[in-house]
Amino acid sequence: MALALFSLLASDASRAGAQAPAAVTAIVGATLIDGNGGAPVDDAVVVVTGNKITMVGKRGAVTIPPNARVIDAKGKWLVPGFIDTNVHMSLYSQVESMARYEDRFTDIAIEGTQLQLKFGFTSVRDSYGMLKPLKAAREKIERGEAVGARLMFAGNIVGWGGPWSLTFTGTRQDNLSLFQEQMNDAVAANGGEPLMNMTPAELRIAINKYMDQGVDFVKYGGTSHAFFPAMIGFSEAAQKAMVEEIHKRGKVAETHSTSPEGLRISVEAGVDLVQHPEATDAIIPPDVLELMIKKNVICSMLENTITGKAWTDFQRRLKGKADSITRADSVRRLDSAKFARGDTLKTYMDSTLADLLRRPMRAKTMIELAADSSNSRMIYRRKNAEQLIKAGCITTVSTDNYRASAPEFTRVPRAENQQPGTGSIIALEGLVELGMTPLQAITAATKNGALAMRMQDKLGTVENGKIADLLLLGGDPLVDIKNVRKLAMVMKDGAVIDFAKLPLRPVFYKPVPKPGS
Repeated sequence: MALALFSLLASDASRAGAQAPAAVTAIVGATLIDGNGGAPVDDAVVVVTGNKITMVGKRGAVTIPPNARVIDAKGKWLVPGFIDTNVHMSLYSQVESMARYEDRFTDIAIEGTQLQLKFGFTSVRDSYGMLKPLKAAREKIERGEAVGARLMFAGNIVGWGGPWSLTFTGTRQDNLSLFQEQMNDAVAANGGEPLMNMTPAELRIAINKYMDQGVDFVKYGGTSHAFFPAMIGFSEAAQKAMVEEIHKRGKVAETHSTSPEGLRISVEAGVDLVQHPEATDAIIPPDVLELMIKKNVICSMLENTITGKAWTDFQRRLKGKADSITRADSVRRLDSAKFARGDTLKTYMDSTLADLLRRPMRAKTMIELAADSSNSRMIYRRKNAEQLIKAGCITTVSTDNYRASAPEFTRVPRAENQQPGTGSIIALEGLVELGMTPLQAITAATKNGALAMRMQDKLGTVENGKIADLLLLGGDPLVDIKNVRKLAMVMKDGAVIDFAKLPLRPVFYKPVPKPGS
């Protein structure tokens, strides 16, 4: 007898929000998109034993075990669980929120992973945050004490300080409170700015000590955080030394490098993955692009910030600015002609305006040009992303989703495109806007994400022996990528998740009152 797709909460508190895995489960009748990039399989059967996929094929070619719990998936689409390769689940940026919620940092990280799971993201990689609460959250999820997306974390971005440091903010931070200094230290976790002064030999020791704290992968600051200009953080020799030591431990080495030359140095050093490679403050040079493709560098791009509403809003602002300049130029030409006829000006303000209009336009200063550069960077980012995809870069879904201010300290709700879960869905959809087919976008969100986690032998595709992270969709995502929003079932580790009830113990996920209510 077929089971309903919507599962009940398990009575065991350790499995709250998930149905305990049956000995055998058969998902029958769905159209299978297996994550490998091939043609879909109609009327498929996927058998899950415990938490592993044990049989995959068309109906008739797979024998359904007689003791199997059967899920009737006819009229639905089965895909692997999605993966976001760049999130920030811990709290690390807003001082009032950090002070008030200091004793709930781990709960906040778990809440973030539950929001990711709520939207079908069964695994996430946290590439910057507070090491200890992230480690605690990962271990609770792994032990089954908390429901959440599978969590990998890097802790600090090695070479940077905490959220109130020069390397993070781009500004020298004076007169910090003791609490802010303590939070800086907690984020840096002995992997901060002092490492920039070390020799390559000293860095080899320091990076191993940092990894000894239990991080899953290492991200280092190839450049500083702030854009324009992004300062190079470590020399070529220093970066090579760190990458070599990271690889000796079997971990992924990745970088934040947001200048063209900084990006080149990191790619030549042998990094496996570049976070937001599109976010350089100039167009990526062709030879650097070719090098990234040649070395199979994984491109973890922030698609959610350069597509969809974010992109249309940017174009609207840009058009408004252009229209304003056009109108001002028309007024200037009109008034200049009037002044040339010798018309009398009646007020002092008119006289002043006339004088200004007669003067030649002065060149902008460097500071003014830097202020204008945000528009240029958005255009660069979009063009970089499009050319990386066109060139065949191994692309993943990535967002920089992070926990911002607590609701009580927030004037307006955080933008949907950077909220945990919703931001990831928008990023997945954005891959199609940037030039991928829907099938390529799903592969990026599954198989490529597993490659970034170094779990391609366990996750990312629907194949025998893989962990049963599976989604059922109520619409065909190959016809319309937005059908990835039509979740009918979320399975993680063979357990069906009652995703509608996530997060289970909200901390920051609270409805924001409407104005006047």
